[in-house]
Amino acid sequence: MEDVIVAIEALFFEFKKAGAGRIEKLPQSGGDRVYFRIYFKTETYIATYNLHVKENQTFIAFSKHFKSKGLPVPEVLLVNQDQTIYLQEDLGTASLLNELEQQGHGEKTYRLFQKSLTALASVQIKGDAGLDYSLCLTAKEFGKQAILSDLLYFKYYFLDTLQLPYDKQAMMDDFDALSTYLTRTENKYFMFRDFQSRNIIVNKEAVHFIDFQGGMKGALQYDAASLLWQAKAELSEQWKDDLLAFYMDEINKLLDRPVDTNTFVSQYNGYVLIRLLQVMGAYGFRGLFERKAHFLTSIPLGLKNLKFFLEHKSVGIYTPEFDRVLRLVVSDEIVQRFEPQQANEDTPLLIEVNSFSYKKGIPVDDSANGGGFVFDMRSILNPGRFDDYKTLSGKDKSVQDFLEKRTRMNEYLNSVWDLVDIAVEDYLKRGFSHLQINFGCTGGQHRSVYAAEQTARHLRNKYKVKLVLTHTNTANWFKG
Repeated sequence: MEDVIVAIEALFFEFKKAGAGRIEKLPQSGGDRVYFRIYFKTETYIATYNLHVKENQTFIAFSKHFKSKGLPVPEVLLVNQDQTIYLQEDLGTASLLNELEQQGHGEKTYRLFQKSLTALASVQIKGDAGLDYSLCLTAKEFGKQAILSDLLYFKYYFLDTLQLPYDKQAMMDDFDALSTYLTRTENKYFMFRDFQSRNIIVNKEAVHFIDFQGGMKGALQYDAASLLWQAKAELSEQWKDDLLAFYMDEINKLLDRPVDTNTFVSQYNGYVLIRLLQVMGAYGFRGLFERKAHFLTSIPLGLKNLKFFLEHKSVGIYTPEFDRVLRLVVSDEIVQRFEPQQANEDTPLLIEVNSFSYKKGIPVDDSANGGGFVFDMRSILNPGRFDDYKTLSGKDKSVQDFLEKRTRMNEYLNSVWDLVDIAVEDYLKRGFSHLQINFGCTGGQHRSVYAAEQTARHLRNKYKVKLVLTHTNTANWFKG
């Protein structure tokens, strides 16, 4: 990653004829793209690093096309020769999801959803005119094969992991019928494919869109379904219905002929289902196969979202085997498989998380049973070897940035949590009262402190367990 930062510095110097003040790696999401925020005087810019050149080319071309039509997307400022790094306008740090989490489901947030749907209609319909769909990463159009692909993605990466019995031929017949029905839509324009509140940036009450490189031609309903039924947004049924009606009014302002409401809503429900299943396939792939904690914890919420849809909405086409299996998938028994047991006030378990220095020894476990975990962090590059970090600790932002972007710390911790989670879940079930988890490094100051902090955060968020965090070698600096 150090080579990438050097390359970003060189590209930024080419753009500004001056060096960047600071480059900060941003948290990585599910994709392979890595984002950096560049600080220069009072300005900020975003640098994107991605070895998928075709994906970069598509995003850059789409961005230039939409920008030329005055649509709310970031401007691409400069691209390196290999087309693996590009600089773009920094639209801000707050997403619509952030606003929703901070402001709640109030009037201000509702207006932001309305603004997002107004802008969506413009990008879809105005952005469609003259767009070169040959640049699309996969198919040029979200047609029958693409819909089947999403259904099979759900089947292979989520449904089949449950090992539920079903008639495979009948299921494929239902997939074929559903995908055929949904391709018979009259209104096909630009489709983002991954239109969600995390990809909508809010800046001074205005909304802007990012991450549209996966776009193609497709039904208008798909993106609206993606936004309004996003599991983490947890929009009420009233909001979903009212915002859908608002969106239909917005697209009717831009179309030569208004849509047929009944047909539009029926197919919208079909795309809601497709989107929910595609998301569950992604949760299965990223969580069950790649073992990424964020996606694993999202599975129960996704299943509850799907259950609500099945109980309250109708797609308008009969798919008996598929309907039967989906109702099994959202049963309480299946949902409980993915819901981690959580502590309450009466839970006896106390988890002790320590950072320590190997020079001073592993912390003593004075509990009745003893044992627990000791993880050696010395295989991770030590920030303390560099003058800029010697007087800092793993609680300082610059040290955290170093560990996240210049080492394999995140991979290490994901593996640690796979082990620790097994113990925590077992201890909760069996009523155990104590578990000690220790992270050691040479000085007990940087790597071990960071690992202990992140592990404590992970356990609190996932299990709501009582926890004591102690940094044994940095007690004079701060208390955990």
